[in-house]
Amino acid sequence: MLSPQNLQRIEELKKHYRTSQALVLPVLWMVQEQFGYISKDAMKYVADLLKLPYGHILGVVTFYTMFHPHPIGKHHIEVCTNVSCMLRGSGTIVGYLENKLGIRLGETSKDGEWTLSEVECMGACGGAPMCAVGEEYHEHLTPEAVDRLLERLS
Repeated sequence: MLSPQNLQRIEELKKHYRTSQALVLPVLWMVQEQFGYISKDAMKYVADLLKLPYGHILGVVTFYTMFHPHPIGKHHIEVCTNVSCMLRGSGTIVGYLENKLGIRLGETSKDGEWTLSEVECMGACGGAPMCAVGEEYHEHLTPEAVDRLLERLS
């Protein structure tokens, strides 16, 4: 399932990690990087590859919001709804995005362009409310700022 290059990377990593459990996060990153998300079949594959229980791999994938157990849109908008962002209007931003994109939190648009997710603190409390699109942070969000962001991404 993984490319020969990724399998080679795993062999290299094994030299630096004492246990299979220590390899779980890097291997899951490789899977997600290669396929865009981590399917149940991929989780079973990783469990077999690392000789770990499937339940352990499933638990890791579903615990961390950075792992995607389902395909996501071309543009993945993650809105922080933790305390600082919530107090500064992230609920308004979420509602505005849901309305504008025609999807709810946790959904992907039918055309595969957009996925909207809620995340916990992303460490940018001073710029609340904020979101991330991929690796790029967008702070001090307003409906107007969201419009500019969506226009730039379209």
